[in-house]
Amino acid sequence: MPTSYKSRTGAADVNIDVRRAEALLKTGALQSAIFNSANFSSIATDAKGVIQIFNVGAERMLGYTAAEVMNKITPADISDPQEVIARARALSVELGTPITPGFEALVFKASRGIEDIYELTYIRKDGSRFPAVVSVTALRDAHDAIIGYLLIGTDNTARKLVEAEQKKLDQRLRDQQFYTRSLIESNIDALMMADPAGIITDVNKQMEALTGCTRDELIGAPFKSYFTDPERAEAAIKLVLSEKKVTDYELTACARDGKQTVVSYNATTFYDRGRTLQGVFAAARDVTERQRLDQVLREQNIELESSKSAAEKANLAKSDFLSCMSHELRSPLNAILGFAQLMESDSPPPTAGQKASIDQILQAGWYLLDLINEILDLAVIESGRLTLSPEPVSLAEVMLECQDMVAPHALKRGVTMTFPTFDAPHIVHVDRTRLKQVLINLLSNAIKYNRTGGTVTVDCAVRAERIRITVADTGPGLAPDELAQLFQAFNRLGQKAGGEEGTGIGLVVSKRLVELMNGVIGVESTVGAGSVFWIELLLTTAVETDETPTDSSRHTSPELPSGVRLRTLLYVEDNPANLKLVEQLVARRPDMRLLSAGDAHLGIEIARTSLPDVILMDINLPGISGFDALRILRDDPATSQTPVIALSANAMPREVERGLKAGFFRYLTKPIKVPEFITTLTEALGVAAERKRRTH
Repeated sequence: MPTSYKSRTGAADVNIDVRRAEALLKTGALQSAIFNSANFSSIATDAKGVIQIFNVGAERMLGYTAAEVMNKITPADISDPQEVIARARALSVELGTPITPGFEALVFKASRGIEDIYELTYIRKDGSRFPAVVSVTALRDAHDAIIGYLLIGTDNTARKLVEAEQKKLDQRLRDQQFYTRSLIESNIDALMMADPAGIITDVNKQMEALTGCTRDELIGAPFKSYFTDPERAEAAIKLVLSEKKVTDYELTACARDGKQTVVSYNATTFYDRGRTLQGVFAAARDVTERQRLDQVLREQNIELESSKSAAEKANLAKSDFLSCMSHELRSPLNAILGFAQLMESDSPPPTAGQKASIDQILQAGWYLLDLINEILDLAVIESGRLTLSPEPVSLAEVMLECQDMVAPHALKRGVTMTFPTFDAPHIVHVDRTRLKQVLINLLSNAIKYNRTGGTVTVDCAVRAERIRITVADTGPGLAPDELAQLFQAFNRLGQKAGGEEGTGIGLVVSKRLVELMNGVIGVESTVGAGSVFWIELLLTTAVETDETPTDSSRHTSPELPSGVRLRTLLYVEDNPANLKLVEQLVARRPDMRLLSAGDAHLGIEIARTSLPDVILMDINLPGISGFDALRILRDDPATSQTPVIALSANAMPREVERGLKAGFFRYLTKPIKVPEFITTLTEALGVAAERKRRTH
């Protein structure tokens, strides 16, 4: 053989040997990398189960070092003992041979050449536990004899958590389905769902009862088939599809046995998650009985209206009679009182006997005149013909006038009177004359039905936007059954036999007058201790003009000092009294003008066109609320930086917190505290000026 050929052959053999060596090295490296992977626990044992190899992954998962377990324990010692016992029992039954709990139970299948992968709980060195999936393989020598076992485990915690969550979701879904079905079945209405073509897809028990058909019979059938007027029923489905919603659409259902039921049909469209139309959800309520009751109610209302009309006519006739009689009695009474007074002042003066008789005539005459006036007042009020002239009235002034009028009567009866000292006029919107009439009646009664040496205490207390006036006496008081009859006409509660004159009309008239002035009257009494009569009236502002507030904005522009820039406040408020108060407050600042709007829509429009420095916003506004208006203003670049102050009667802490979170500069509550209002307005103007400086 030529030398060159031998050389080439030898070189080829060397290259083959080199490649084989490299492959073996790579295979060994790959096996080493797999065995020492930190993601798998690889545990190798001898034939008896004693651990011989404990890789890096096993150390990481179980917390032991290899030195702590090798040649010392078996994998059964790091496994849940109860699970090992249970596995031994299960395998004994499955394979029909007794299997000892312990390592044998972990490797028995593998020792028989059966592929074995199972779940088991491993116990770490620190006692904590985790679920693992274990794959067991028997290691054999060249003669197929078992020389040990390889257990490769993975931490199954994440999968277990996912499975647990999935179970929860599945159970939640089943619960939701059960809950939804329960809602459908428990509804008193006949419910059904239909596809856009009007074919029924689901019903409840009430629909079965209404039609006399089973659920299976109904599903898949046309909706229109179960009504006396199929065309009208089909039109109902089409109407829902076009209008998205239908209410109180009347249909007559027809059951299999021919029974007809008038129903009120209410329906809406429903969609899937992708907003794709799925069909119509409808509810049909039996209104047969309701229609019968409505008819009965209509008949009763007609009868009631007739009775009411007759009663009103009778009451009006009575009032007209009393009014006429009162006027007719005045003429002769004027003559009686007039001539009696002439006789009293005649010259020569009357004798003592004549003077006593004249006094009796005058006393009875004046009492009769009071009675006539009270009857006339009551008749006019009950007939609805009483005309009031409400205006802003200073309660302090009226109270002083009443005090002067009743003081002589109190002095004569030996009753001490105490009136409040007013630190403010307390303006109320009432008929001045009628308010005095009510107060004098309460004061006169407190004096008349008091004890000698007793007291009458008058007090006033402001409650939000109302003021309460109380008149307390030290008289005998009233029992509960007497209080119940107190405001009945001509009922003097047993005083007829007493020495005090009276008709029992005064309190009735007072009650009606207070209510006509949008007030409330009441009484509290304790037998032996006295009574407290009270009235509540609405407070208002001191100044009112003839101008009627409208939805258009109003502008106030005080005279501006030289060199001072005019600032603008926009107030969005639908209550004229509140608006007038803010007008008066702003009027104190010559550097400011006020714009106003009666609703949020107009306020937003003015804010965009006038660009005020600060906006004052009520919360409960017609149309949209102050919160909605704030969001719109914040979304508009022209007004997004304008400070908006909330001013509302919603004074609960949670409402204040909600307002501040929504983005209001401050949240003020009614009634307005003037120093707080001025301070907040000044701060807001400062912030507005700084924002404008930064933007320019």
